[in-house]
Amino acid sequence: MDTLWEDIEKLSTVCRAAGAHLPDEELKALQVGKVAEEAGEAMHALHGLKGLTTCGDDHTWPEVQNDLVGTVIAALLAMHYIDPTGARATFDEVLHHRTRRGRKAATSA
Repeated sequence: MDTLWEDIEKLSTVCRAAGAHLPDEELKALQVGKVAEEAGEAMHALHGLKGLTTCGDDHTWPEVQNDLVGTVIAALLAMHYIDPTGARATFDEVLHHRTRRGRKAATSA
């Protein structure tokens, strides 16, 4: 997980530099919006995989996965924008809390 967060920090530096002309609160809001955009792309790819698009786009599961990874990266960047020094700890805490039932079920099986 160290490399992931190191990469997020590096990417955040590059992205923040590109948006240096914008107020910090606007950058945060735009990055949260980017999460929704990436998730929408994953959904579009899924629709294309299932033949549900009218534009004839064919997609594959790897394309869906690629867009899902883009969503995760965008979300981690948004967390880093919101709290550069505490994003990782917040992520770890929320992940631990949200996976508690799964961990309990795995140990009782």
